[in-house]
Amino acid sequence: MTTDDDRPSPPPFGRALCAMVTPFTATGALDLDGAQRLADRLVARGCDGLVLSGTTGESPTTTDAEKAALVTAVREAVGDRASVVAGVGTADTRHTVELALAAERAGADGLLVVTPYYSKPPQDALEAHFLEVADACGLPLALYDIPGRTGTRIEPDTLVRLAGHPRIVAVKDCSYDVLGVQKVLSRSDLAYYAGCDEQVLALYAVGAAGYVSTVANVVPDLFRAVLDAFDAGDTGRAALLQRRAIALVEPMMAADLPGTVTAKALLGALGLPAGPVRAPLRPADRETTDRLLATYEELVADTGQLQV
Repeated sequence: MTTDDDRPSPPPFGRALCAMVTPFTATGALDLDGAQRLADRLVARGCDGLVLSGTTGESPTTTDAEKAALVTAVREAVGDRASVVAGVGTADTRHTVELALAAERAGADGLLVVTPYYSKPPQDALEAHFLEVADACGLPLALYDIPGRTGTRIEPDTLVRLAGHPRIVAVKDCSYDVLGVQKVLSRSDLAYYAGCDEQVLALYAVGAAGYVSTVANVVPDLFRAVLDAFDAGDTGRAALLQRRAIALVEPMMAADLPGTVTAKALLGALGLPAGPVRAPLRPADRETTDRLLATYEELVADTGQLQV
């Protein structure tokens, strides 16, 4: 177990992770060339890990074959410069295991496994679900705690028990429970990743390993700079960058549109690989896209040396 003075080192998947969008062609097909170009840009600009086929990556509307092909393509593009974490969580334990094994064969470094959604399993069933996935493959797992989407919290006591499995190594946290995070950090060696962009610095300050960010699709080195400033002892700079980031975080993540939609709209406006979203999602309108682009440009100007 880590002490209060230690931060787990090195984090299992890096510190600065992007929840990458899945680029599609104009006709809605998987754009593997675009995915490789986007992945290369993200890594070159500061990401040391990429999370594929999460909600931001439109996992509900991509096929199993597309998910595996995406892992293979991104692995080829980034080589060993960054970790590749594959989202494999579903509401079905058997299907989740199948996706985990496919991701392992495709070259993933780790797995992101979300709480089974809609069916609202009790804590003992959750525990059994995660253990079955961890037992089925040889890759390390990050558990994704996002009760606002799934309807079920992974309780702190459950996470502490699951930490006893050698392949359950991390948590992507969207619980909005900083007290619960600290409870788990104090009782386990799990590496915590902030899954909500507005909480990157708050969780890092209490011992989190880093973040998994949707906003990083367009500003891949901004939150990396927050962590770097904090590690250098410049907490004022870290706080300033975090506060400035909120100008873009709020319209991208707290608006009526999902982060997938806003990220793809802004990437497209910047001439970067993204493409359309798949139904039932709908693209952002021109007015929304123009507002996002103006906010992005203002943030770039405010942050000075950042190559966002």
